[in-house]
Amino acid sequence: MKLLKLLLIIALLCSTNTLCAQKYVGGDISVLKSYEDNNVEYYDEQGAKIDDVLKYMKSDTVGWNAQRVRLFVNPNQKAPDGKKDAQVCQDIDYVIALCKRIKEEGFALMLDFHYSDTWADPSNQWTPAAWTTLSNEELLQKIYDYTKECLEKLVEAGATPDFIQTGNEISYGMLWGKYNSKTYICYSNSSESNWTRFKNLLTQATKACREVCPEAKIIIHSERSGDGNALKDYFTRLASIDYDIIGLSYYPFWHKSLSTLASNLKMLANDFSDKKVQIVETAYYYQWQPEKGKGIDYDFQSTWPISPEGQAAYTKALIEELNKHSNVNGLYWWFPEENGNGPDSKVLTGWVNRGLWDNNTHKALPALYELKNFNNASSGINNLRSDTEEPTCWYTLCGRKLSKKPVAKGIYVANKRKIIVD
Repeated sequence: MKLLKLLLIIALLCSTNTLCAQKYVGGDISVLKSYEDNNVEYYDEQGAKIDDVLKYMKSDTVGWNAQRVRLFVNPNQKAPDGKKDAQVCQDIDYVIALCKRIKEEGFALMLDFHYSDTWADPSNQWTPAAWTTLSNEELLQKIYDYTKECLEKLVEAGATPDFIQTGNEISYGMLWGKYNSKTYICYSNSSESNWTRFKNLLTQATKACREVCPEAKIIIHSERSGDGNALKDYFTRLASIDYDIIGLSYYPFWHKSLSTLASNLKMLANDFSDKKVQIVETAYYYQWQPEKGKGIDYDFQSTWPISPEGQAAYTKALIEELNKHSNVNGLYWWFPEENGNGPDSKVLTGWVNRGLWDNNTHKALPALYELKNFNNASSGINNLRSDTEEPTCWYTLCGRKLSKKPVAKGIYVANKRKIIVD
């Protein structure tokens, strides 16, 4: 009977894709250092103080294994609209300090190049102020030099990225020029020269990444997760670009229902079968969602109420859907560390209310603990065997270290082998 049980487990492991491929779950924690520098306190769901948020995120309780950090060229540059956003503070020194800690804690690291002094997104892809006088040819050299220099500094500091985004939400191109200039925007019907310019910029960024971080996976990031036709057109146009992963932003209040997302993930699996997909940004409100038309496009409150419980229900539903798609191997919550500390906050100018800590109580929200259910992947360690030896360190199949030998029956990892505990 025991031999039959062992054979059944082996068959299950060999036939289940989700147990044979590494998966990554975490968040874009780019503001965490600012919160810590301003002594903002974090508490778990029960109200116990968290002394080290990164360690807590890596613990069995939360179960994350990856983090994402954005990088601006010169965030100290005055914003084009004259306003200063406290979240735009991630210069290279800030990023090195945070990313070094992330790597020391054992997380996989995603570096998100914005190639701008401020937010880069579908409506804002403004060339850094110091680069605006460069010709297109000079800009090609600049993006290569800048990318290479930043990556070399990270590698030297012991913070080598595992994933690199060459641009943030670049569905319409990037480095458009000075503020409000859209000469180089890339619509589906834009001039072919704009697309050529954009692809040349991506090629130069990729070249630097491959030279400095040859093991890193390169991500091209689009927010068009709710529009399958646009996604297909976009990635078809970029077929000549050297990259590894399709990165998507998915927020239901902007990008439609989970069924729409599911349909588009299937399309990507069929038409771009050589590319993995990662949801590099997602979030849902737990309080004070704006009105439809005044900040959101779709209102899903009837499906997921705007409450901590509703946020957790959204997270559970998203994970259940993503786990149906073998081409999806990454999930990152955007700004999970949000933890507003009142009207005099030096970290935020306004609350977003989509993070995983309550801005009022500083306590963790239920969705924080739901996310680990996405990461049910094997670490790639082979050779399943019975528990006949006594290892010193034990891990779950998704790579989380246990404090002692597990009591519950199941399959674990120790001594670089899968072990059955029964």
